[in-house]
Amino acid sequence: MALNTSGSLSGIRSQQLDDALFQKFSNLVYEKTGIFLKPEKKELLNARLGKRLRATGIDSFKEYYELVMGDASGEELIHLIDCVSTNFTSFFRENSHFEILASRVLPAFVNEGRGRNKEILFWSSASSSGEEPYTMAMVVDDFLSRHPGIRYRIMATDISTRVLAQAKKGVYSEDRITKVPQSFLKKYFQKGVGRAEGYVRIKEELRRMVQYDRFNLMGEFPWREAIDVIFCRNVMIYFNRETQQELINKFYKALTPGGYLFIGHSESISGLQHNFVQVDATAYLKR
Repeated sequence: MALNTSGSLSGIRSQQLDDALFQKFSNLVYEKTGIFLKPEKKELLNARLGKRLRATGIDSFKEYYELVMGDASGEELIHLIDCVSTNFTSFFRENSHFEILASRVLPAFVNEGRGRNKEILFWSSASSSGEEPYTMAMVVDDFLSRHPGIRYRIMATDISTRVLAQAKKGVYSEDRITKVPQSFLKKYFQKGVGRAEGYVRIKEELRRMVQYDRFNLMGEFPWREAIDVIFCRNVMIYFNRETQQELINKFYKALTPGGYLFIGHSESISGLQHNFVQVDATAYLKR
């Protein structure tokens, strides 16, 4: 493997993912995750897999594909999925959902007596680096602190091990918290000092409220208890219609009657077969 004069790996840099190999990777990603890589994503995949080739010391995309397929442990497949996963997120992103949670959903649950005999279950199904489930935790904790005796649990899952590791730490640069209300900043964040200056950390009490696990939405849902609130936002845009329909059916089955599903503002399930009642542009109720 030759080095150029700047010290980078010229053999890898000159590699280009051809159409046939792109289709193989695309088919594999779709089979394992439901993510549909359109042909225009070839250059993006080329760049992201190039980084993985450098990390593994492999010379070609063909060899890398063979490595993924031959790895019985499945670890390299996880790295591949990390490469293709898009993980843009922020605190209080699409804030209207959290406003609905605080103004409609949680008051209804309190009035129904949910959380007295059974925990209220919240699920951030594509948690990325943690901003969404921690926002959910702040809103839920703040509201339910005025209603003692109600128990709840927040589950957070993602297919990417890389972002889950970041989420569990709960450390963010200060420019990531601009949308967090001042009252929540004081209540739920610790400001870094010394070498940690410019960073904040979610306080331990809030971090303990969120349970993180790796989970592939294409798998069978492992939870026996019915879930009360599901956030699945800006995920289905990466799926084709067939996969979207399958996922909506699974969400409906997993929710308790009176439970809520939130999807991204750029998404819609109006073209799918379902029994949800729409309560807002991208919020749905299971009767």
